[in-house]
Amino acid sequence: MYTMFKPENRKPDFRNMEAVLSCKIPSRPTLFEFFLNGRLYSKLVQNSDGFSYTQLCIKAFESAGYDYATVHPSGFSFCDYHHKSANTISINDSLISNKADFDKFKWRNPADYSLDEYKKIPEYLPEGMKVIPYGPGGVLENVIDLVGYENLCMMIYDDEQLVYDIFEKVGTSLLKYYDMSIHEDFVGAVISNDDWGFNTQTMLSTDDMRRFVFPWHKKIAELAHSAGKPVILHSCGYFDNIIDDIIYDMKYDARHSYEDNIKPIEQSYSDLKGKIAVLGGIDVNFMVTKSPDEIAQRASKLLEEGMKYGGYALGTGNSVPEYIPDENYFAMISQALKK
Repeated sequence: MYTMFKPENRKPDFRNMEAVLSCKIPSRPTLFEFFLNGRLYSKLVQNSDGFSYTQLCIKAFESAGYDYATVHPSGFSFCDYHHKSANTISINDSLISNKADFDKFKWRNPADYSLDEYKKIPEYLPEGMKVIPYGPGGVLENVIDLVGYENLCMMIYDDEQLVYDIFEKVGTSLLKYYDMSIHEDFVGAVISNDDWGFNTQTMLSTDDMRRFVFPWHKKIAELAHSAGKPVILHSCGYFDNIIDDIIYDMKYDARHSYEDNIKPIEQSYSDLKGKIAVLGGIDVNFMVTKSPDEIAQRASKLLEEGMKYGGYALGTGNSVPEYIPDENYFAMISQALKK
């Protein structure tokens, strides 16, 4: 039976994440997760009455043995929720279909959103721990949310300049959002979160990804590096034909989100170790359908490789949604906490 357990001497030490993000071997096995879930947060944190959501997340990550916590610095978003279903979300809904829609769209300014709560983090951040801010979706995700996926594909052919203009609006807003939040001393790294692909290909052609999407990610990475922060790409989907762009053009320090039906994490780590840090990787479906013992065995083998060659932190392939049994999650992280 795997339960919540962290040794008393396991204190947060962000230097372990820094080592991983530099493709080095950390002083001890290191955990990485984009986010957990509400049930786990409540289980990991007792007596959380009066906590803000950010404070709850930080305490939960610390309680589980992480050296950081992911946080959202402000309430900035590009538009209000507008999809037709809360459970199955269409990527074809559109708020901007043409130049007239673009001209009348009310673009929000990240500077209008308060960072007051974010700047209170040092008041309760555990010693040795840092935070990793992430975005309100990414460049491509937000363009698709505003334009619709099928509409965007057609717009590339019908009005290429409008596509450039929309990407510029989204890209410059995200740059401002990150620039407002990443320079604090309590920030250890940055996550740029933007899903790019399906199981077998990128959402746009590689040429179009390089024209419209990647230049803005390169700017985000440059901004993070200029602030002295490593930058992590969280991006779901097929990536084989763009990995060189990720490493050598955009210059991301780490990549996260892996699926067995695209490429198992073991193969990805073998291919990428020494070139870019590899984070997480135990497939979410595996986390749901396999036994705790099978999960623990796979996690242990991944850590053995990671502690031999460096540049690896243990976690799921994407995140920890509520449909992953708690025991399965604890079986995975126990392999890092006991070593």
